[in-house]
Order: sequence, then C-alpha cells, then structure tokens
Amino acid sequence: MLGEILAEVVRSGVVESVHAGHFVALNSDGSILAQKGDPTLSMYPRSSLKSIQASAMVRAGLDIEPRLLALVCASHAGTKMHQDGVLEILAQAGLDASALMCVIDRPLDDSLHRSAEPTRLAMNCSGKHAGMILTCHINDWPIDSYLDPSHPLQIAIAAEVEAMSGEKISRVSVDGCGAPLFMFSLLGLARAIRALTISTDYVHQSVAQACRDNPEMVSGPGRLATRMMQSVPGLFMKDGAEAVNVASLADGRTFALKISDGNARATPAVTQAILKLLGVDTHETPEPVNGGGKKIGSIRATF
Repeated sequence: MLGEILAEVVRSGVVESVHAGHFVALNSDGSILAQKGDPTLSMYPRSSLKSIQASAMVRAGLDIEPRLLALVCASHAGTKMHQDGVLEILAQAGLDASALMCVIDRPLDDSLHRSAEPTRLAMNCSGKHAGMILTCHINDWPIDSYLDPSHPLQIAIAAEVEAMSGEKISRVSVDGCGAPLFMFSLLGLARAIRALTISTDYVHQSVAQACRDNPEMVSGPGRLATRMMQSVPGLFMKDGAEAVNVASLADGRTFALKISDGNARATPAVTQAILKLLGVDTHETPEPVNGGGKKIGSIRATF
C-alpha cells in the first residue's frame, strides 16, 4: 500500500516528513507516460469518481442546467451558492433538504466550517445526493432507499463505473457521505476519467464540460480543483477524500493519484508535478512550511 515517496516536507533545508503513494499518468492515446508505486493496486476512488456517478444519472434521465450538473459532481465548499444550488435541484423533484440522506456535516469552506452549524445541506456531497434523488424521481424509483447498493440507481452507477474503467468492481463499501463506494484500481480510475474526456457520447461530454465551465461549483473559491480548472484551459479535475485526485485534458492526457497516508497537504505539489510531466505548467506557488509565522520551507514533489 505504501508505494513510492512522492513528496517531501522541507523545513529550513531539512526534509522533515515524506508522503508516499501511487500515481499513473496517461498519454493522449491511453498509453502510460509515467507511474510511481503500483497503479494496479485496488483502492477506493472516493469523490474523484463523482463525474462517473453523474454520468450514470444523466444516462438515466437527469436533465439539469450545467451549473447544477457541476454541483452534482462536486465536493462543494458549502457556501450559499452551493447550498442554494442543491435546493434548486431538489425543488425540481418537489422536495426540500429533508429528503437528503447524506450525513450531517459542516461546510468545507474554512470560515464557514468554524461558524456554521452542521447540516445535510452543508455537507460537501449534498449536490451528488440531490442529483441521485432527482434521478430517482424522474424514473419513479424509490427515493427512501436510493443509497442501497441494490437500488436501480446504484446498479446503473456500478455499470457505468465498470464500463468506463474496463474493470470489475472488486468490493462495495460505504463512502463518508453514505453512498455506495466502489473499489477498483488506480489505473482503472485513470482510464475511466480519460474515457469521460475523449468520449463522443453526449452524456460524458455534458458532464465534463459542465465541470470545466463551472469550476467554482465543483469545489469552491481558492480550493485546488477550482483554481486549477480556472487557470488551465480545458482542464478537468476532481479530488477526493484520503488524498485521491484525478485530472484530464481535452486530448485525453490524464492522471490518477493516491497518497497512501491520506494526508492531502502534499496533493497540490504532487498534482503540479504530474501535470508538468503531461506538459502543463500550472504556475502554482509551492505550499509553504511556516515557522514563527514566516515561510521557512515548502512541500515539494520528489520527481
């Protein structure tokens, strides 16, 4: 599980800590450009899979404007625009926030996390859950059991995952939000995201483009996926819990990343380094390491 060292935390010129993990970067033709660790390792993709889940919903009849479709793919910051968007989705099913079955949580936005009360609406996956509920409403599927792995919606999502990754799901667990969580390889995840990007299927193109056009809905102001999609034309990116991240470019260049200790502090540095291998300079400022309120080091990739 450990993989290879991907990042170092440097304080006053000394490596204080390291983060190991796995990644695979694909060329536009799908061949492997670079890899570290073992990309065939089975893992939980967490929220990096939301675009594939959303694709299954659109295929099942979900038809909402791109701004709201991006929110279905989101791990949102819980700001007013995000929570209002979730309510808009639910209203199309004649429902309100009481229909949500995600866990209760505080917003991810730093200031709101300290000041706001925890609710289901504020939980970062509430957009995905609202999309699931509306998809069930459209198909006359039961809403009160939409998180059951045997529900028609979850069966459709599992089928989309397997079709796009080219792999069988090896295990079904439960994500932090309460939705079914599917295990397969990091390489399968990269292939699924590449397939989403280069597909000529309207379903896939609508999902990917909704995220590219509305990056602030996918995460939130200043957050990694949002700021990178804003700064790199044509980039799709979606991170997930336990330090998972995926990204692709319009021509099919793609990567999938998992940092083994689950600590996301090294994700920006490693993401920037992988994108550089793919020919993209994000012009990101290295994550600082502070001492006494001043920058005395940084987090840097090791490749």
